[in-house]
Parts: sequence; structure tokens; C-alpha cells
Amino acid sequence: MTAIARDAELSVGKRLGPRDLLQKGFDAVVKDTAIAGGGSTACVAVGEDDGHIEVANLGDSGFVQLRLNAVHYYSDPQTHAFNTPYQLSIVPPKVLARSRLFGSEPLSDFPRDASVTSHQVRDGDVLVFATDGVWDNLSSVELLRIVSRYMTGFQAWQSGDKGMTVSDGLDDLTQEGGVPKQYENSIQTLLAAAITGEAKAASQNSRRDGPFAKEVQKFYPHEDFHGGKVDDICVVVAIVVKNKS
Repeated sequence: MTAIARDAELSVGKRLGPRDLLQKGFDAVVKDTAIAGGGSTACVAVGEDDGHIEVANLGDSGFVQLRLNAVHYYSDPQTHAFNTPYQLSIVPPKVLARSRLFGSEPLSDFPRDASVTSHQVRDGDVLVFATDGVWDNLSSVELLRIVSRYMTGFQAWQSGDKGMTVSDGLDDLTQEGGVPKQYENSIQTLLAAAITGEAKAASQNSRRDGPFAKEVQKFYPHEDFHGGKVDDICVVVAIVVKNKS
């Protein structure tokens, strides 16, 4: 996506928004003859130097914006029905023909269907982008606890007389080698690994009801569904750092 963004901006000579980039990426996949079919949710963000970001989210991937030990914003999933998220899809011709034979059409969404939101970030904010394997098993509050444990533990967020504040040493923690190697290499990679590990453990825990289990119990109580939900888990963490210059 980064390469597509660079090439696209050079060709059109202007800054592209997240939905534009999503469209460029989707077009490239559709043109790739090596890809016969498949589907994917998507979450793409574009940031500016002034702290303004735009996020295009399609499906049940999503993101949260955390600020000084609080959930500042979390995205809502896009679904056609329960457990049926919006997806960018390539439907093989044979599958499409078979579906039409039975009088139906496969669900297929497009970049234009993505929800686009605007946000203002500031020094010390933590942005977590993740697939549904995270959100099905961890609530935004549980995710905040994980992030806060490490942000306060490494004193990136500090508690004092003025309440919770951002440490002057945050920039150093985000650099390569910013945290000891027995943890990870930088605090953002540490957070991504910690969230991934916790989500995986929760997905395999039959006694811990996560957000997905609670939704099933709400809409389909007769299913007697309990525990986590094993699914794909991908996490990207970005930490906002004020430009010292």
C-alpha cells in the first residue's frame, strides 16, 4: 500500500485520501492475474504534519485512538448482517455463474463503501489498527489496559501532580532499540506484539467470553456459544510524537 501511495501521488501530483488509496490498491489486486479470487476487509489511514488524520474503514477491521489512559475514539464495524462484514472481493466467474444459477449474487463491496472519518491526534496518542481477530476477542477497554500497562511501565505516559502526562522521552522509546531487546525493539512493536498475544490467547480460551461471544449470546441465545473466536489476527500500532523542531 505504501508503494501504491507513492506511485499514485506522483502520477496525479496531489495528496490522496485513504479512500483513494484503497481504490488504487483494490484496482491493482483486481488487475493481478495471479489472484483468482478472495475477499478482505480494510482499514487505511493518511496523516498530515498538523496532526489531522483521515481513516477509511471497510468491514470489521478497525482502529482505536487511545489518549493518556483513555479510549478517545473507536471505529464501528460495517456489516450486512451479524458476522457478515463488508469486504472487498474478487469473485471467480464460475462461482458467480453458480450463484446466479440459484438466483443469488455473492456479497461484494467496493472502496466507495468504506466509512471515512476525520480525527485530530496529539503527542502521546496511540493508534491501534487491527483485524477482527482482535476485536472479536478484546474490547476497547481491555485493549486500553494492555497499552496502558506498557506505556506507563516504560514511563511513556506518566502520572503526577498534573494527572497523566506524556513523557519527554517518548520519542526515544519509539526509535529502533528504544526498549530492551528482551521485550521488542521499540515501544510500538512491543504494543503490537502484546495485543496480538493477548488476542490469540483470548481466542483460544473457552472460558473467557469476548465481544463476539457476547454478540452471539445476545442475538442467538439458543446457540449457547462461549469462549473466544479463532480468527486472523493482524495489529499495526502507531504512536504520535510531537516534532521537536
